[in-house]
Amino acid sequence: MVTHRQLLALVCSSAILAIVLFPAIGQAAPALRPDMVRSLEAMQQRLSDGDAANVASQAMSAAERLEGGNAADRWARALFLQLAATAQARMGNEAQAADLFATARGIDGVESAQRLRWLNQEARLRLRAGQSERGIELLDRWLNQAEGQAGADDYWLMAQSLATQSQWQAAATWVDRARRADAAMTQERLGLAASIYQRAGRNETALAILDQLLAQGSADPASWRRAAALAQRLGDVGRAAALWDAAWRQGVLSSSEDLRQLAQLHLAGGTPARAAEYLRQALEDGELARNEANQRLLAEAWTAARDRDQALQAWQALAERTQAGQDWQRLGELAYGWGYWQTAIDALAKARETGGDSARAWLLEGVAHVELGERDEARQAFLAARQAGADQAEAWLASLDSASEAEVPNPQAGIRNES
Repeated sequence: MVTHRQLLALVCSSAILAIVLFPAIGQAAPALRPDMVRSLEAMQQRLSDGDAANVASQAMSAAERLEGGNAADRWARALFLQLAATAQARMGNEAQAADLFATARGIDGVESAQRLRWLNQEARLRLRAGQSERGIELLDRWLNQAEGQAGADDYWLMAQSLATQSQWQAAATWVDRARRADAAMTQERLGLAASIYQRAGRNETALAILDQLLAQGSADPASWRRAAALAQRLGDVGRAAALWDAAWRQGVLSSSEDLRQLAQLHLAGGTPARAAEYLRQALEDGELARNEANQRLLAEAWTAARDRDQALQAWQALAERTQAGQDWQRLGELAYGWGYWQTAIDALAKARETGGDSARAWLLEGVAHVELGERDEARQAFLAARQAGADQAEAWLASLDSASEAEVPNPQAGIRNES
């Protein structure tokens, strides 16, 4: 994407190139002597041929000789100064060119329309020269005096100039005017508008502009990331996920970190199955490393999607990799909550061995054995749970000693599932 400063230079330069085409000599009164006309025309031709340095020098010398003359001399002097300014601008000397235009428009007898044109050109040159405050002041003056001459380019220039000074609210106001005057904005201007609106706190408008930019087929990753971030900031995580998903499918975002972010957005945005599918495919294809972090993200995604078989498989693979008590405990809790009793028993046993919550693991194991009709194993588990400090173990032991198996309490009512 073209940067905002580059856009500023492009907008300014379009007018600077036009300053060679000054009004035809003799257009404004008073009339010039024929030799003066020939001299101006010859210099203008040499300037068109690329001889900027000599034209700048000769035009300045001519302007100095005419200082203090009559009305015709003053008009000729102004035209020579314009020619010198044009030459300086061609050579990249924007500040010197701006000073020459300022001198030219200050000469007595120059008609107001010409002063206004030179005011516009001076403003643009000062902006290009980095004299932002003075350039903004002059451009604002010109816009107030232009009376219908200003157009979208001028409004965009004012908006960008204010943005370089961090005057975001004022810049946004000029973007509003520019958009009304610019029916078909370029991608560069859409990006500029979005940036200014965002900095001005108008996030909804900024996101709408970014949507317009992206709809044009933008291949700029930063624009897609900004749009997703804005959607998140506005609380629409689902929209952020959809934007990131579109960028991923179009190949605009393609790194492994982009894929992880895509999965996390789908998780947060309420589409965890989509996250899991992306992660599974990427792991199978080798696009993502099969490391602990990525396997954990996959397990969390399947769990949030409530795909029980996939979730248990993912947690099993992760726990076998990490051999961490908390991961075995998580697998056991999920299996217990979903009624996968043998899986729960096996996982909780591993959790005890690797640092999980021993008291709770024994208690849940006991319930799982009860569900499987394994009363002796259940008793042993509850005795171990009681010894480990589980509060409910005594009640479960008492229930096993009761008259019949039918009186065993509902395990889901007796123990809260923490999955």
